[in-house]
Amino acid sequence: MDPPPKTWSIHTRSEITAKYQVLSRVGSGVYADVYCARRLSDGAAVGLKEVHDSQSASREIEALRLLKGSRNVVVLHEFFWREDEDAVLVLEFLGTDLATVIGEGGVGVAEAKRWMVQALSAVDECHRNMIVHRDLKPANFLVSDDGVLKLADFGQARILVESGFDAPQENPPPYEDDASNSESSLQHPEAISQLVNLNQTVYENPNQGTVSHEEYFRVLDEMKTKSYSYDTDKDTNIYDGNTSCLATCTTSDIDDDLCKGSFTYEAEEVGGNELGCLTSCVGTRWFRAPELLYGSTDYGLEVDLWSLGCVFAELLTSKPLFPGTSDVDQLSRIVSVLGNINEETWPGCSKIPDYGSISLGNVENPSGLEACMPNCSPNEVSLVQRLVCYDPAKRTTAMELLQDKYFSEEPLPVPISELRVPLTRNGQDQDSPGGHNGMGSDSDLEEFGTLNITTTGSDLSIQIP
Repeated sequence: MDPPPKTWSIHTRSEITAKYQVLSRVGSGVYADVYCARRLSDGAAVGLKEVHDSQSASREIEALRLLKGSRNVVVLHEFFWREDEDAVLVLEFLGTDLATVIGEGGVGVAEAKRWMVQALSAVDECHRNMIVHRDLKPANFLVSDDGVLKLADFGQARILVESGFDAPQENPPPYEDDASNSESSLQHPEAISQLVNLNQTVYENPNQGTVSHEEYFRVLDEMKTKSYSYDTDKDTNIYDGNTSCLATCTTSDIDDDLCKGSFTYEAEEVGGNELGCLTSCVGTRWFRAPELLYGSTDYGLEVDLWSLGCVFAELLTSKPLFPGTSDVDQLSRIVSVLGNINEETWPGCSKIPDYGSISLGNVENPSGLEACMPNCSPNEVSLVQRLVCYDPAKRTTAMELLQDKYFSEEPLPVPISELRVPLTRNGQDQDSPGGHNGMGSDSDLEEFGTLNITTTGSDLSIQIP
């Protein structure tokens, strides 16, 4: 007998309606619906994200829990999860995003520097906690009314954890990797409370200071040899084709069918000393790193650095750097600018699954990034070039860029209070990457505090006051 269908509606859930007035649905997709709501206790605007996939929900919750208190990461106020219902995340509701800032054009150098510094700070926080976001793009950087940039939408994020991690008996690992179980163990309230109390093992730089590029990637290589892995991507290609998430504010790729017309592959389990189950079928095409376009399932934090370079180029020029129409076209556009992909320009590229099956032809005279950024200074072109390079190990880390002299030279980054913040999102075409509905709101900048857990029967509410 098939299980009863889920209602997928927050309007009938008393534990939510007792605290929030649901105003309207502002985004809808296969895997999530997003609502604008008002908190009854103080009238603050919030976003309610109802996630229909349990693994995506658990990953987003855990990533935001690890990043609590980060100034440049969206705030998770609380979440609700019932045994027979979807997870509902209560997130701060921000009125605009970096895509809208770019869309309005005319971003000055000093302003662009401040936006970039904030974006780098957000990514650095993620990477210090071994979180790879995997969908960095302008629409996923939200902007508060007072100019604070916040990274959102961690539904595709992965947390680097020790595969052999033995939690105490009362706190089992939060993710269920058993392929025979299509639902995460976090679907049950008891498991959710265990998630909250779990002392997650993650890498942290003991000095919390400057580390060299070589040391940064040496640590990553060391983790691989010690059999660290990402939590599995098996059966969890989470994509909301046209979902506008004003709480997490993203619209994923343009295809109705995630992999239609593109060379993308399901990850297979990898044993030995390789990174665990990852999929190349992530992110938004225009910002997707070449290793993902070639079907790699053995990648790391560096995919975020490529995406960040594409974001910065678009911020500086008001145009997307590589606006491909398919994965092959995306690779072709990249090669036409940066040159041929081979063992000389990218050692080890020939070992990536689809390298030998995608023929792009030989490009004798690549245009170079300068041609894509005609009105930008050499320093600005160099900044993007250090992120958008073929060899992942040569991409400059967010930590390194935050200390780059570019940000300490004139013109200096403007104070956050002087940034020009659009009142609402622009009404972009939802069939294009980064498209969204326009919707303004007040920001609610509460931070994480002590967790208050309340249970009533099979209901669970976890509040972060």
